[in-house]
Amino acid sequence: MISMLDKRDLELLEKKGITEEKLYQQIETFKKGIPFVRLAASATVDNGICPCPKEQKDTYIELFDRSKDTLDLLKFVPASGAATRMFKSLFSFLSDFDPEKESLDSYIQREQASDIKTFFDRIENFPFYRQIKDKLTHSIDEDKGKHLFVKEMLDSDALNFGDYPKGLLPFHLYQGRMATAFEEHLREAAVYSTSGGNSTLHFTVSEAHKEQFQDEFKKLKEEVEAGTSVNFKVSFSCQKPSTDTVAVDPENNIFRQDDGSILFRPSGHGALIENLNEQDADIIFIKNIDNVVVKTYKDEVCDYKKVLAGKLLEVQKTAFRFAELLDREADIPGEELKKIREFVEDQLHVSLGDDFKDMEAGDRRAILQRVINRPIRICGMVKNEGEPGGGPFWITNKNGNTSLQIIESAQIDINDKEQKEILQGSTHFNPVDLVCGVRNYKGEKYNLLDFVDASQGFITDKTSQGRKLKALELPGLWNGAMARWNTLFVEVPLITFNPVKTVNDLLKPAHQMS
Repeated sequence: MISMLDKRDLELLEKKGITEEKLYQQIETFKKGIPFVRLAASATVDNGICPCPKEQKDTYIELFDRSKDTLDLLKFVPASGAATRMFKSLFSFLSDFDPEKESLDSYIQREQASDIKTFFDRIENFPFYRQIKDKLTHSIDEDKGKHLFVKEMLDSDALNFGDYPKGLLPFHLYQGRMATAFEEHLREAAVYSTSGGNSTLHFTVSEAHKEQFQDEFKKLKEEVEAGTSVNFKVSFSCQKPSTDTVAVDPENNIFRQDDGSILFRPSGHGALIENLNEQDADIIFIKNIDNVVVKTYKDEVCDYKKVLAGKLLEVQKTAFRFAELLDREADIPGEELKKIREFVEDQLHVSLGDDFKDMEAGDRRAILQRVINRPIRICGMVKNEGEPGGGPFWITNKNGNTSLQIIESAQIDINDKEQKEILQGSTHFNPVDLVCGVRNYKGEKYNLLDFVDASQGFITDKTSQGRKLKALELPGLWNGAMARWNTLFVEVPLITFNPVKTVNDLLKPAHQMS
């Protein structure tokens, strides 16, 4: 192949840790396209989703509590990026509303800005209300005062909330003291992700915000440790430059910026599988940075983290016993192989294929060994309340076998009537509530990169410097990046899912002290 790269291009690749071969593979992916996944059915209660375990709740909690001090526990929190989208409507308000020329009511009516009306109707309920109000020279009862309030929130020479990492924004208010999402994750981890009085957390952050997070932890550490009687070990990492992907123009040629340099883009949260792969623990809890609650609801939320962890321990116990047996015994009786097969198909929901029963015993044993020796994830699922994002589905692979996967709507061909109907008939939603086992029965950590389905990436249309381009996202962290894990879905209550996608979400009960 004749290289399309010059000396500066090669230096950029070397700096990022990207090979020429990898670059050309990405360009080929753009040319070939990424096929849609093939949905077989939506996962529903008793068809891929275990019902909310109310009767077994205490049993799972007790199992986990009894075991946790003998386990290495870790909480992994994707926390990258600024909170710009959280304030999208307020940025528009700031640029489009002039209190000298029109009233707030007329602006709201003109723009049909019901979210702005809600923001100001309940402005005193935001945790940062007093912090900002005390800085103003105009009354908040006046339209000009309202405009200045938002200006103080968002201007780069003021609080600059829009450029802040979401994890460090004020989320909650306790008797006049503001608490960030980052702090709430520490306090939550103290309840369920603690072993022997120690709690380990890892946050993936952007390079631009890493120092802010480190400073916040130094500021909070003594107070939070005293309040929880837990010692915290907190580490941070950033998305690796080697996971960036090349951008191409609409004709699939390398997109070059105005200065002639190749444009690489961050490849989405799927890149974080490499960060996760560098962590090592018996149990890893994964939860998004904005999914926290005020302390009123913390115990209930934490109970269901323990439920999922207890379920993992239960499943692991059987999987480990069978995995050890398969490794130890060359000639396993047919009845025992049948039990292992039933566990794999009925509990792990792995399809072994119609021809499995006709294979030689040695071949069946080899397949069962391969299937059972995988990372395990227990995924909480909440009833679908119309939130955007992924959900639990049965999908069919190219060999005709089915498996449980978390699938994003962008991976589904909605122009296919059958596929669209399956999507529309889904009953549950992925709240990113995962409890993961990443070690085998010998205590050895799996290489998580071995279990990625590279075919589940995304190609999206973007612009840069006024020109159209196509961007490539790697398979999502809990989508294709974990596609070859053993996966169990468990229904959990809606209280466990309280994301803050817009600033007005902070007004919901889970973020308000009564």
